[in-house]
Amino acid sequence: MKAEQLCFSYGRKVIVERISFTAEKGCIIGLIGENGSGKSTLLKLFAGILTPSSGSVTLNDEKITRRLATKISYQPDIDLFYEKMTADKVFDYYATQFADFSIDKAYEITAFLQVPTNIKLGKLSKGNRAKIKLATFIARNAEVYLFDEPFSGLDPLARESLMKAIIRFIDIEHCSVILSTHEVNEVEPILDKVVLLKDGHIRAMEDLEQIRSERGESAVQWMKNLYGEKV
Repeated sequence: MKAEQLCFSYGRKVIVERISFTAEKGCIIGLIGENGSGKSTLLKLFAGILTPSSGSVTLNDEKITRRLATKISYQPDIDLFYEKMTADKVFDYYATQFADFSIDKAYEITAFLQVPTNIKLGKLSKGNRAKIKLATFIARNAEVYLFDEPFSGLDPLARESLMKAIIRFIDIEHCSVILSTHEVNEVEPILDKVVLLKDGHIRAMEDLEQIRSERGESAVQWMKNLYGEKV
């Protein structure tokens, strides 16, 4: 996936401005920054949900539209599932909507996460609902996976389980993963690269190995140092 001079505005308010970078296969990218920095809007542009004001997003040299977005698995930060549905029903529905959705994989993931699939979602804990949600999105064999705050509001054990599932069930070598998160400390071990957004701009972008080896910093320290500098 490649973004070139990507811009998006609501009316006169600029949300994302001149964003350019490439998400390569085999790479997990952490999208980090303060609330209001443009992370969610950027993911929606990548997913084809929003149309850029200018610039472009492409996948395999094709411009991303809602049609091409069928190759992209996008997990929003809100829970869109009906509370009266069970995971079994959700999986059946997704199988009719996405050609790359694997019911067998979905059940393999829920078994790994030890979450029931025959109980109505409204009766599950927040952690178990998050596990069902994750299983639904990574059960697709997509080329790009986009996650908007997948660990928000979860306890440490639930976050650890979800991270393990992402590593185990996404074929990283053949796809790219971009996730936005505030849980930078806990997610850092699975990230290859971090992109820091500030006021709709890329403030910095760097390989985590480079941050550790050359700067001797964690991703959080790196982010705090950059936010402390003048742009």
